[in-house]
Amino acid sequence: MRRDHLIALRPWEAPEVTSWGRLPMNAVDRRSGALSLDGSWHFQLLPSPSGCSGEWTLIEVPGAWTVQSADDLPQYTNFRMPWGDFPPHSPAANPTGIYERSVDIPAEWAGRRIVLQVGAAESVLLVHVNGRPVGISKDSHLAAEFDLSDVVRPGDPATVRCTVVKWSDASHIEDQDQWWHAGITRSVLLYATDPLHLADVTVRAGRDGRLRVDCKVRDASGALPEGWYVTGALDGHLLTQDVEFDRFNAEDMRVSDFLGEARLRAAVRDVRPWTAETPELYALTVRLHRADGSVADTSHHRVGFRDVEIRGRDLLVNGERVYVRGVNRHDFHPLTGRTVTADDMRADLVLLKRFGFNAIRTAHYPNDPALYDLADELGFYVVDEANIESHDHAHEIADDPRYLPAFVDRVSRMVLRDKNHPSVIIWSLGNESDYGANHDAAAGWARRHDPTRPLQYEGAAKIDWADDTVASDIVCPMYAPIEDCVAHALSGKQTRPLIQCEYSHAMGNSNGTLADTWAAIESTPGLQGGFIWEFWDHGILQRVNDGRPAGRGGLGLYADGVAGPGHRWAYGGDFDETIHDGAFIADGVVFPDRTPKPVLYEHREIAAPVRLTYERGVLLVHNRQHFRGLEWLAAEWLLVRADGGTESVPAELPDVLPGRSAAVPMPFPLPGPSAGEAWLTLRVTTADDEAWAPAGTEMCVPQVRLSAAAAETHPEPVSGPAVPLDDDALLVHPLLTAAPVLSLWRAPTDNDELGGMAARWRDWGLDALVRKVVDVRDEGSRAVVVAEYATGAGPVRHEQVFTPVAGGLHVEESADLPEGLDDVARVGTVFETVAGLDVLDWYGQGPWESYPDRSTGAPVGHHSLAVDRLFTPYLRPQESGGRHGVRRFTLSAPDATGLTVELGTPGQVSVNRYRAEDLVAAAHHDELAPRPGCVVHLDAAHRGLGTASCGPDTSAGHLVAPGTHRWSWTLRVL
Repeated sequence: MRRDHLIALRPWEAPEVTSWGRLPMNAVDRRSGALSLDGSWHFQLLPSPSGCSGEWTLIEVPGAWTVQSADDLPQYTNFRMPWGDFPPHSPAANPTGIYERSVDIPAEWAGRRIVLQVGAAESVLLVHVNGRPVGISKDSHLAAEFDLSDVVRPGDPATVRCTVVKWSDASHIEDQDQWWHAGITRSVLLYATDPLHLADVTVRAGRDGRLRVDCKVRDASGALPEGWYVTGALDGHLLTQDVEFDRFNAEDMRVSDFLGEARLRAAVRDVRPWTAETPELYALTVRLHRADGSVADTSHHRVGFRDVEIRGRDLLVNGERVYVRGVNRHDFHPLTGRTVTADDMRADLVLLKRFGFNAIRTAHYPNDPALYDLADELGFYVVDEANIESHDHAHEIADDPRYLPAFVDRVSRMVLRDKNHPSVIIWSLGNESDYGANHDAAAGWARRHDPTRPLQYEGAAKIDWADDTVASDIVCPMYAPIEDCVAHALSGKQTRPLIQCEYSHAMGNSNGTLADTWAAIESTPGLQGGFIWEFWDHGILQRVNDGRPAGRGGLGLYADGVAGPGHRWAYGGDFDETIHDGAFIADGVVFPDRTPKPVLYEHREIAAPVRLTYERGVLLVHNRQHFRGLEWLAAEWLLVRADGGTESVPAELPDVLPGRSAAVPMPFPLPGPSAGEAWLTLRVTTADDEAWAPAGTEMCVPQVRLSAAAAETHPEPVSGPAVPLDDDALLVHPLLTAAPVLSLWRAPTDNDELGGMAARWRDWGLDALVRKVVDVRDEGSRAVVVAEYATGAGPVRHEQVFTPVAGGLHVEESADLPEGLDDVARVGTVFETVAGLDVLDWYGQGPWESYPDRSTGAPVGHHSLAVDRLFTPYLRPQESGGRHGVRRFTLSAPDATGLTVELGTPGQVSVNRYRAEDLVAAAHHDELAPRPGCVVHLDAAHRGLGTASCGPDTSAGHLVAPGTHRWSWTLRVL
């Protein structure tokens, strides 16, 4: 078939056409000597593939046109397709980008094979060079290579035209939970090889030190020349060629690809195995020689010696059962969309490493190639996922033979590209695409080509976790309640490892019960972890004045999770999309600028390499790693006393093997019975520079309580004037602008809204409680105020008892919730202060935000922060900034005036500049106007966060139950 005829067949609507003219995928390194075509290209955007030529402009490559202020803007959908046509059809309105540039072909490339590599194009790529059609490629997240040897002349300029069609039949299997973009999103290269060249290199290296390198050789002319051979060197030591065969003549084959194969072998003594904890790499160089010994081609690789296997219901790395502490990661950047640099990716992985993650799932497509190099180097286990998701039409496509070539093509090309990376331990057949014959076909190819790694696919295993006949070696459910996982592990029916491919949905103020989940995983054989959804909040930096992406010019316009003046983090609907899924795109453990959310500190402590326990006078240090000792860590002991005292001494970590424990002497004298509460903390840091952290980087702060707080006592009342109450029986205080009243409501989190709790709370009227005073009593030394609040589930009786004490006022409160109010947001007090109280000092958990079901990572201590830094700027404003387990706090002005609050028992405290109604009314933070004073919540009970936006809600123990709630606090003026 003629080239021009095939292109005229509208390949963007032909699922059986996955490519044409595209070279086979391979794992040969071609970066050395390549000519980069990145930079400015001439560009025009047409309304459809058949649209008339428009005005030429300039555009940056790589980079999606949707974030470069073009007329086609980003659109976010979770699983709905942006148009209504069924597969394989695409809409008539189909933005099409024409990229064109001239390139001078180096004269020294004469006689060589010249190849164009387009790193990624979304979603269909058609290439013309010097006006001649060269090829077609589909798959938005893998490179396409084309042989230009017949269409360019070394020493002459060439015109490269890349036509990118946004929507296609392929879009139906790229229906992932992310922004829809379009354009050339990864680098474009031009390189040359000798006609005799390495067509592929496959490296297999086991933890026993045995190395095998299989090489495929081709010649552009067809028949391979006589006498070629392959050599290799590992860290400078020569390898020997073991086998050479399959050298065909033209008469022997009817196709133009004549392959030769060679195998190199070596056995490395005293090998240093690769693991995520110890990412040991060896430098491998493979050379292809002509008969005269000259080098025709070279490929460089980094080799990690390691084994991966499944034994029973355990996933083993180098024979050890490892916990998978993973996160799902997209290629994302708030300025450039899908285009990320190697520095961007290094920053991603460095941050994840510092917060205890050891695994990445490349959701939901093969990531940029540089990510795998970095994962090899820094140490991560990678689940490499094929670019297959047909969420909106999953059932139809899974068995549709028209899509069979695409399924096999995408899985096989991923395996061929990434097979030599030791970090890749599992292949994934894709995501949320039901399960059908197309998956089985792709699985068969992967198992045959690479028997060294297991396969996983959530859709194959979700119907019956005990069915081991499906195309998944791992049970990898999404958001399964941990109770169900434990029950399966204890059922006697489990035959495979259970590692959740997605769990603990990080949308907004979320990730409740993470510690409970991991306590169950670590105590239940057969459970090995999972991957949090997800790494990023996918907010795109948007100019508020015109609603367009800020683009590369937005650098520096954000910090600490907050977009700068005149900008905001855009989510679904902010680009005037009629079909979108709102803020569901903002569900990461970091903000769009990579600022850590508080959940990262929770995860860091759960995944800590070191833990402490103290029981019956014995202090134990536990090494929670799989392969490494504690010699790479340094530490210091901290003793925190309730009276404000803090002591520190250096700590000497014991020599303890992975998975073992050792008793250590108590570093401080034990507090006496009357000393009150005291906490012992081990602050653990890196001892020396690591590839991902300089010396002194904090790794964890495990903590144990040495002595409990003294029993609660009530301050002695003092005689004096009556408690000042206004006509509504509300407290009058010189530092309060709004008197303390009952609060049962919080600005709903994303989990509250999507989980249905917020709707119930509104139905009950908790967001607009009306206070009715039913009794006011002056009892001499104290005043008693009883009020009633009507709700849709019955009245709530609230009592406040005000008692003057030395320097202030003691307040005792109770609230009686009727049985119908079986799950409210909080029970507590809210009041507002005068302006100028801008610093909060507190004794309790911190310094970062914490909540009842997300507090493991916040050690008890004495903390201090500016009030404006307490609030957490989740992309959609909501309840945030709370601190759990607070015993007392002080709000002060620069002149040291202010107020102090002591809580009768540790409670949940929130101090920020916004009322709940302020947060509810705002869709973005640029719409919020901070109040001059502080809004203070003192909660006797606060509902857990859970992950109900997509996953299990909080546990029953973290719900706020009906009945009588009692709490007390003392307010004093500094």
